[in-house]
Amino acid sequence: MFENEFTWGNAIANNATDVFHEQFEKAVEQVKNNLNKEYPLIINGKEIFSKIQFEVKSPSDTTIIVAKFPKGTANDTNNAIKSAKDAFFEWSNTPYQTRAKIFKECADLFSKQKFRLSAIMSFENGKTRIEAMGDVDEAIDFMRFYAYQLEINKGFSKETEHPNPKEKTRTILKPYGVWGIIAPFNFPSAIAIGMTTGALITGNTTVLKPASDTPLSSFEFVNAIYKKLPAGAINFVTGPGSVVGKTLIESPDVDGIAFTGSREVGMSGYKTFTQNETKPFISEMGGKNPTIVTKHANLEKATDGVMRAAFGYGGQKCSACSRVYVQKEIADKFIEKLIEKTKSLKIGLPWKRDVFLGPVINEAAKKKFEAAVELAKKDGEILVGGTILNDSQHQNGYYVTPTIVTKLPRDHKLMKEELFLPFLCIDQYDDFDEAINLANQSEYGLTAGIFSDDKKQVDDFFDKIQAGTVYANRAASATTAALVRSQPFVGWKHSGSTGKGAGGENYLQQFMRAQTQTRCD
Repeated sequence: MFENEFTWGNAIANNATDVFHEQFEKAVEQVKNNLNKEYPLIINGKEIFSKIQFEVKSPSDTTIIVAKFPKGTANDTNNAIKSAKDAFFEWSNTPYQTRAKIFKECADLFSKQKFRLSAIMSFENGKTRIEAMGDVDEAIDFMRFYAYQLEINKGFSKETEHPNPKEKTRTILKPYGVWGIIAPFNFPSAIAIGMTTGALITGNTTVLKPASDTPLSSFEFVNAIYKKLPAGAINFVTGPGSVVGKTLIESPDVDGIAFTGSREVGMSGYKTFTQNETKPFISEMGGKNPTIVTKHANLEKATDGVMRAAFGYGGQKCSACSRVYVQKEIADKFIEKLIEKTKSLKIGLPWKRDVFLGPVINEAAKKKFEAAVELAKKDGEILVGGTILNDSQHQNGYYVTPTIVTKLPRDHKLMKEELFLPFLCIDQYDDFDEAINLANQSEYGLTAGIFSDDKKQVDDFFDKIQAGTVYANRAASATTAALVRSQPFVGWKHSGSTGKGAGGENYLQQFMRAQTQTRCD
């Protein structure tokens, strides 16, 4: 059986939120005592340290050095690829039951250490304690759910029927070989571990390249599991995407890529990786996710859901709500409530208990925010936010205020391009069909939400919306926080390349190819 980890939800259900906070604060103190350490690459089962390093600084306070990692080279990456290739036969022929058991044991270990792992992430990428715990929980869920899927499908091998009794036939899904895993900063545990687990548990071998802003969370996973695998089955190479990522994508010895990041980088990588041969490239490439609010909406639910989806983790989620289409009759009331709730959000060190919003990830994100604000001032109206926080409490981090903009032209770049910032654009509409059309006018199709107590409108939304992960009347978050198994996370259009969702029952099959076997008497 599979059950979600669901730590914060269970704390609420069991009236144990104070216990949760106590455990997290103990973990923060533990992490503070282990900052600024040097970490290695892991290649062919060996830890490789280097004097050529880069520092991982906390975006919340850049005077805090979280860790130091080697600046991996093309040679390091090629050695990792060769090690993965050499390990493939042994690992791919390991019984599926053994592979599943290894990942269930790693999930159990992560469950025991989840407060420490969440505290690390809070320092590393600026997630609040609840957001960080959700990230670690999701990683645990991925490991357990994919092990469960492997087991209930019996390693994806089954007999088939044949009218000739002398022919015994079977279909089996087999791994491709070496996979490059290119992970993002925003879910350094869940996405990195989810993609790597998908490749490894199905018998492939891997080279994991984490985001340079957040390598420590990924290292914790690799360090926990690599000694349980054949040497070289999993390799860990840190360094710039222009070197490590480029080498993975250009290598003829890499058989598949799993990538999460921007559309620009993903499409460029896809074209390069597949230009000479057909090879699997599993990608999730962001979104410009809309929420529709109708005159039949509960405005308390709607404003809660939009605020959490737009500004949770500073909008730095592929699924973040960045566009709202609100019906004119209720637009003023909706906007007033949303502004009031947005102004009440506390911004600060994300590991503090009462903070809702930490920093954006780095200097580049802060500059992107400044540029978006200037465009909004020029072409629209900023209703709230639009400032960089430079006071004594925030001066050492990348803190910006959650921002709501209106009166932009509908084809404006702020309405069309993914920003990955706490930046929400609001437009008004007359009738429901217009709202659906506006929501669908995007090259992306990842998530979408609606708030309406009219059942027919909700049904029409589900029928007509062009997005892979959609929600109705969800006050917890209008467009974010999909749960493994329950809500497979899948993107349409330019948001994804395969149409199969992470955390769903079809996900693992992408890492394998079918073979039909016939034995004749």
